Amino acid sequence: MRAKITYLVTAAVLVFYFLLVGSRGVLLIEAGTLLTVTFGVAVLILPVIGLWFLWKNTQFVRRANRLAAELDAEGGLPVDELKRTPSGRVDRESADAVFAQRKAETEDSPGDWRTWFRLAVAYHDARDTPRARKAMQRAIALHDGRHVEAA
Repeated sequence: MRAKITYLVTAAVLVFYFLLVGSRGVLLIEAGTLLTVTFGVAVLILPVIGLWFLWKNTQFVRRANRLAAELDAEGGLPVDELKRTPSGRVDRESADAVFAQRKAETEDSPGDWRTWFRLAVAYHDARDTPRARKAMQRAIALHDGRHVEAA
């Protein structure tokens, strides 16, 4: 729940910032000179890109959460079997062992979104965020019945 609140607060702050920047772009355009109109258009592009990125990220999070809820209802969420250091950090060898197991499961069933979901969690535990995101995107695509190219 704390992660959701943090995400919502961050999104609200970003939207406020985008509105503020956008209003400055409009003011520049209203000034009417070639230079200010050019800068105004350039300033308006940034909030548009930011809003698009925020929207795509929100969609990704919602879809991943939907898969997590479905997997939880099936009793298939990965169990946290990782060893931790006294400070609470994940033990690297433990994460590597779980990752190897998840990767083997995914190689055995490459068309199953569940194995890709669990692999994404293993990538995340191993602190490999880009691969975790790609694995989760593949899980979402497989769940939604979209064609997925081989990695």
